[in-house]
Amino acid sequence: MSTAAPLASAPPATFTPYQRFVTGLLTLLQFAVILDFMIMSPLGAMIMPAMSMTTQQFGLVVSAYAFSAGISGVLTAGFADRFDRKRLLLFFFSGFLLGTLWCGLATSFESLLLARIVTGLFGGVIGSIVMAIAADLFEPALRGRVMGLLQGGFAASQVLGLPFGLYLANHWDWHAPFLALVVFGVLGGLLIAWRMAPVDGHLTLQTDRSAFAHLWHTVAVKRHLHAFLITALLTTGGFMIMPFASAFSVNNVGIDLHHLPIVYLITGISTMVVAPLVGRLSDRLGPLPVFYAGSAITIAMVAIYTRLGPSSLTTLVVINVVMFAGIFSRMVPWQVIVTGIPAPEQRGAFTAVNAALQQLAGGLAALVSGHIVTIGADGKLEHFPWVGNVLIGTTLTVCVLLALLKRKPPQ
Repeated sequence: MSTAAPLASAPPATFTPYQRFVTGLLTLLQFAVILDFMIMSPLGAMIMPAMSMTTQQFGLVVSAYAFSAGISGVLTAGFADRFDRKRLLLFFFSGFLLGTLWCGLATSFESLLLARIVTGLFGGVIGSIVMAIAADLFEPALRGRVMGLLQGGFAASQVLGLPFGLYLANHWDWHAPFLALVVFGVLGGLLIAWRMAPVDGHLTLQTDRSAFAHLWHTVAVKRHLHAFLITALLTTGGFMIMPFASAFSVNNVGIDLHHLPIVYLITGISTMVVAPLVGRLSDRLGPLPVFYAGSAITIAMVAIYTRLGPSSLTTLVVINVVMFAGIFSRMVPWQVIVTGIPAPEQRGAFTAVNAALQQLAGGLAALVSGHIVTIGADGKLEHFPWVGNVLIGTTLTVCVLLALLKRKPPQ
């Protein structure tokens, strides 16, 4: 159903002061959790030689977070709608910070692998709780803007987090960004505990007597299964490219390691502008056409990016900016669509399972990518275009599946 009509009849597109505060707070959490995962990719060019890791081992480190996050999401899904979402958020965020601290203290491949597993067990559930809270507190006509701002946390992690993290890593070592993130996260956690109100309106709607029954009733809906498949496919391509993006930029494109933060900085600044704009367009035009436009841009730019040879810093920056504009033009409208699919009493379980499948699909993709991509004798990554082809294929498949999903009436 189009969101254009409600917006025309109810122009108050403004948030209440508390809604603004919650949006900012949830964006802060997204910043911390996304940065914890994303920092592994640009640090890969430092971590692999520092710990004498192969591409397969680094792929395993990246995928370990995703696999443990996926398992945690499935295990907690049945309970996700049985607690105040604020309390649930604080519990998992605390565990996430402990795992991040472990990453900052890791001194071997094995210890880093275990640290990523622990971090994933807690951090992987946070995103689903954030989405459930956003859907609970904001009416559908405002969700495009909310999702755009939340995805801005992703962009902020690039603009502020990644360059600063790389700066710390270049001046100390790769452990420093994780330790700084713990300090930042503690401050955010205290703010949640102090100022955020309980989110428990869904508790009065519960009818399932057991967590297993609640989980079963959530995953048994065909429309839910259709959405889960789309999420998994959307995740696969990106996770195959992301772990080796920094190594590809340095070794294949020829960008100096100390110039790498500039790529993330400029890309992030542009994304901070694009994500809220995409959210507004999704509210005004409807999420589906925005998603299709973003998919077309993504396909074109991924085909160019993964085949890029030695190039200037400016060329790489421009390609990254346009490619991420396309990626966010898929992410934001899909979040608008997917959060509106479940009923309020199933929203926590649905978002937990959806996030779990996203993490599992991403973990599998990163693991497979580590076996597809190899390091040649000249130090360059080989077979990188193959993973780009996977992203293009999954994007085309999702476009078809999404059209079918929108034709299915809610059950």
